[in-house]
Amino acid sequence: MVRMADSTEGSDAAAVEQTLAGDQDAFRVLVERHSRSLFRLAYRMSRNEQDAEEIVQDTFVRAHRKLGQFESRANFKTWLYRITVNCALDRMRKRRTEEEHREIPKAVSEETERHEWENRPHEGPAPDRLMLSVELKDRIEQALRTLSAAERAAFVMRHWEGCGIDEIGRALNVRQNAAKNTVFRAVQKLRRLLEPYVAPSAARALHRALGAAPGSEP
Repeated sequence: MVRMADSTEGSDAAAVEQTLAGDQDAFRVLVERHSRSLFRLAYRMSRNEQDAEEIVQDTFVRAHRKLGQFESRANFKTWLYRITVNCALDRMRKRRTEEEHREIPKAVSEETERHEWENRPHEGPAPDRLMLSVELKDRIEQALRTLSAAERAAFVMRHWEGCGIDEIGRALNVRQNAAKNTVFRAVQKLRRLLEPYVAPSAARALHRALGAAPGSEP
């Protein structure tokens, strides 16, 4: 009996061959098959829905351009993950540069937005619970920003995407031991930074704050 993973990999390889032979419908099949998982990875790395959409678009543009470099014996999804990680890192660097140039206007905008939020009638959870959730999310965002690019990518792939160490190593182009150490360093950094703010009773709130990509399963 053929395992589903083996069947998918074989189907991917066949679609790649058909695309290289000039069948663009075959590439659209690959896009439809992998778009959701790539968006989830891109969102969890960038924490921005618009950026994630653009990362996925960039990924498929690069993949199509470099399709002749794909080795048929390799895992196509892992190959796409590697391109997505690189696109995400490029986008994150660009975003940081843009935010640095908009630092002062951004501060004014956030102050105005906070004033409007405080004076707007709300339904749902009490304000103190909302503020706790916002503060926790801010802490997580700050903690994630302390990770190196490789640590963030490895953490996202391992703990949010459920990728194996070998797959992470291939995506980051490093040996398995290096991939394992990168994941370990990321977890230790996040644990040290977040532990003072997260009580055992707040574990569910932490999970929500880390969050899944919009429209995906948690």
